[in-house]
Amino acid sequence: MSGCPSAVESRGIMIMPSGDPEMKHHIKDMKRRALHNAGAAYYVMSYLQHSFPVQLYEPFSDGEGNVSSRPVFRDGQPVESREAVSRRDAMIEHLAGLPPVPGALDQIVQHFGTEMVAEVTGRSRRIVRKGEGPAARLAVENRAPSANLAETQAFMDDSKRILVFSDAGGTGRSYHAELSARNQRLRVHYLLEPGWKADTAIQGLGRTNRTNQAQPPLFRPIATDVKAEKRFLSTIARRLDTLGAITRGQRQTGGQGLFRPEDNLESPYARAALRQLYLLLVRGKVDGCSLERFESATGLKLMDSNGIKDELPPITTFLNRLLALTIELQGILFTAFEQLLEAKVEGAIAAGIYDLGLETLKAESFTVTDRQVIYSHPGTGAETRLLTITERRRNTPLLLDAALDELDDPRAVLLVNSRSGRAAVQVPTTSIMLDDGEIERRVRLIRPMEAFSMSVRMMSDTLWVETDSKTFAAAWRAEVADVPEFSDATLHVVSGLLLPVWKRLPQDETRVYRLQTDDGERIIGRRVSPAWATNATASGASSLTPDQAYAALLDGRTVLDLAEGLQLRRSRVMGANRIELTGFSEAMRERLRAWGLFSEIISWKLRFFVPVGANGTDILGKLLAVYPISRITVREAA
Repeated sequence: MSGCPSAVESRGIMIMPSGDPEMKHHIKDMKRRALHNAGAAYYVMSYLQHSFPVQLYEPFSDGEGNVSSRPVFRDGQPVESREAVSRRDAMIEHLAGLPPVPGALDQIVQHFGTEMVAEVTGRSRRIVRKGEGPAARLAVENRAPSANLAETQAFMDDSKRILVFSDAGGTGRSYHAELSARNQRLRVHYLLEPGWKADTAIQGLGRTNRTNQAQPPLFRPIATDVKAEKRFLSTIARRLDTLGAITRGQRQTGGQGLFRPEDNLESPYARAALRQLYLLLVRGKVDGCSLERFESATGLKLMDSNGIKDELPPITTFLNRLLALTIELQGILFTAFEQLLEAKVEGAIAAGIYDLGLETLKAESFTVTDRQVIYSHPGTGAETRLLTITERRRNTPLLLDAALDELDDPRAVLLVNSRSGRAAVQVPTTSIMLDDGEIERRVRLIRPMEAFSMSVRMMSDTLWVETDSKTFAAAWRAEVADVPEFSDATLHVVSGLLLPVWKRLPQDETRVYRLQTDDGERIIGRRVSPAWATNATASGASSLTPDQAYAALLDGRTVLDLAEGLQLRRSRVMGANRIELTGFSEAMRERLRAWGLFSEIISWKLRFFVPVGANGTDILGKLLAVYPISRITVREAA
């Protein structure tokens, strides 16, 4: 769908035609060049003139023989160093000789022209380009006080396709795709200068996302390839999260979904990643940056006479010092830091311990099938209820055409599993840095109903083999055809009065969920595992049906102890989740195979697995009929 990107900033925002690659590259280049505009040059020259150290210092020895330095004075006046003055003047001269570069706003207006750009700012004059080709010239244009009203109307009437507005134009006006306006194109909202105030940023974003609109806008924060610039976006991400938590009770509402978890560089995960980076620097395992180079460039000391310091520089100091480094060194340090941070966040999400705040569950259907009271407050009578909810989700498998589109990347590979016949597309993905500083190269396997990352080293031990397009297409279509329209799952949610039982709830996952059932009932509570639910109601392990046991095992947080010392749990083998049976004896092998379990010899050890698929529940039922469940335990988070 063609759209009219709109540029909107809390200080500088732009709305422009959506999907225009030239626009995206021009904005990034514009922001990079705007760092050297004439205004910036004035401030830098003024700073050099008054703050560049030019005073002469001389060495001296104190009474104990320690050599130090002190400023030189003559007739009560400081003496300047000729060499320092010469260096300062040379830098000022070089800076003054650089050609002036227009600011971001002027670049937009001059590049696209006043016929295309609607400007809603507080400027009374602006520099515009008149004429074309060699005859083009720059001229000063006066703007009437009523120009903002006319410019806004021109954009909403679709006579001008681009809108730029600042703080002065971000209050009391609406630029959304209003149903009554002629311009109902998709607004692509480029955030050029977010500033430091989260409430101002939210107000700017709200200009293009309002009620009675044909479609919501697409928000795009703009950053250059200068790594340290992410420090500013990180501050906005953190403050938006904080503002959302204060004003609306949940952090996600503040950022409007604009930032990822990795964008907050001041989170606990970022602090843990920074400490890991310091340890790698001390060990000399950061390529391109030794400890000596780091300490010399940043002025931060990581070592003392006893070894690495207990109190290392905090994350804010580290991010601020990055701004003073060369672009090359910024890239080295920030890339290593990002890899460590991404690994920390991915690990927390995979373990189910990443704090996302209040999360809304969405599905085709939610039906409460059972309610049990597990606690009643003696004074008020308020109840804590354990709800069993059936969740129905619509399956949306990835179609063959979409899978083959991944071949646009020349590094993509079509794969088929030699044992199961399943198909997958292997595409490159980001590497991660392990705790010991080693870089783990990874690939991503895209399957009809899932996608997961795996190390390159682990891929060599799997049964995935490269195949041709015809074999791949047949395997992929067969898998898609076997995917049912809907999938049902069982959820256990503790709702109602939670505080008295909070310590009894699982501590490995403390997220709070909310959902709305088909009957219109709104539920907010903590999700618990089937094992916890069974133990909480004291209904006995035998109450788990094969379907419930199968779902609990695939969830990964439940361990089932069976009769005669057998145990079922989920295991990660060759990058895939499996249900593994342990504790079997030599005499059980043939019986287990007859029921449908399959075996593999991994690292010279025989292991048995319950198939994960359509017949998995039936095979598990045969196993539980002979070896019933004796105990259900909750698996501790890794």
